[in-house]
Amino acid sequence: MSAPELRGERVVLRPTVPADTDRLDAIVREPEVARWWSPPEEYASMLAVVVEGEVIGAIQFNEETDPEFRHAGIDIFLSARWHGQGLGPDAVRTLARWLVRERGHHRLVIDPAAANTAAVRSYRKVGFTPVGIMRAYGRDHRTGEWEDGLLMDLLADELT
Repeated sequence: MSAPELRGERVVLRPTVPADTDRLDAIVREPEVARWWSPPEEYASMLAVVVEGEVIGAIQFNEETDPEFRHAGIDIFLSARWHGQGLGPDAVRTLARWLVRERGHHRLVIDPAAANTAAVRSYRKVGFTPVGIMRAYGRDHRTGEWEDGLLMDLLADELT
């Protein structure tokens, strides 16, 4: 399921369109982004992160629908030009609110590389807290080496 257009404080999240592909490909290949993201096969299941009419990245979510384990996960990348301006937390918070309020999730997860301190700091601003290290969790697409991931979660009543 795709989300409708969502508005944050400064960002707009909207379903991607084919015209976004070249821009998103360029962003995911920026060295600061490529360190943590491999180019996806397609962007159709993502939402474009838009600021002042410009696509600056993408955000996606997945949902576990088993009623005994129901939760949602979030992942995001932004162009390095826009890092450090509070737009990542704005986008994550906007999507998180929709997942809680409209989709009924009581728990959200996010799993950055443990070494991605900027992402961890950004997610903490939204209210995500570390749960634990997932050893050898993800393969670095550039080197082939396994890297640790940090599991973080946020309960609905903790969402700011």
